[in-house]
Amino acid sequence: MTTLPARMTNRWHKRREPQPGEGTVYWHILMKDQPQVIDLARATQQRLTQFPELHMTPLGWLHITTLIAGPADHFSNGQLQQMIKIASGLLADTAPITVTIGGILYHPEAIMLAVKPTRALAAIREAVQAATQTVAGDHEPTGAPPTWIPHITICYSTADQDTEPIIKAIGQPAQGCEIQVSTISLVIQRGPERLWDWRTVDTIRLTAPAQEQP
Repeated sequence: MTTLPARMTNRWHKRREPQPGEGTVYWHILMKDQPQVIDLARATQQRLTQFPELHMTPLGWLHITTLIAGPADHFSNGQLQQMIKIASGLLADTAPITVTIGGILYHPEAIMLAVKPTRALAAIREAVQAATQTVAGDHEPTGAPPTWIPHITICYSTADQDTEPIIKAIGQPAQGCEIQVSTISLVIQRGPERLWDWRTVDTIRLTAPAQEQP
């Protein structure tokens, strides 16, 4: 995501998606309570309405994907609740985390908002990894990226298309915003991705007081 791709590709050309009745369990940091992020994403999406082969992320489901836990049918409701309980315990001493959302990342399949510092949310990811590993064993499907780069996807490409006019349309990105990340949610995404049929199982809140600087 550090090099501008010359072309974008259809995200779903060869991607195997859950079918109706199937689902995938994710840990997501949801942005629905972050109006500044929603405004930033909306402004960028509006610059891209001229490109019909870009699929926009619904503003109500803007998110930072933190971990893919696995197929929904691999987890009982009891196991999902156990994962929540373990992750809650591991995050009990974690205070809300300040990050900056802003700057555009380009990928052949998607356009994203950057999250900085990139390591700021590592404690959250490590906690949900540990909770998922404890309950399910393998914590992420084969093919998961070895390095986690947190980001917020604002749209996906649904066709093979030139990147240059898209980059020109976005132009100079709007000024970023600073937010407090204070929740992590366990979400079941049901059916094909573009249906956005999501159900939040539960949400963990980071309530520890911030540590005083020495």
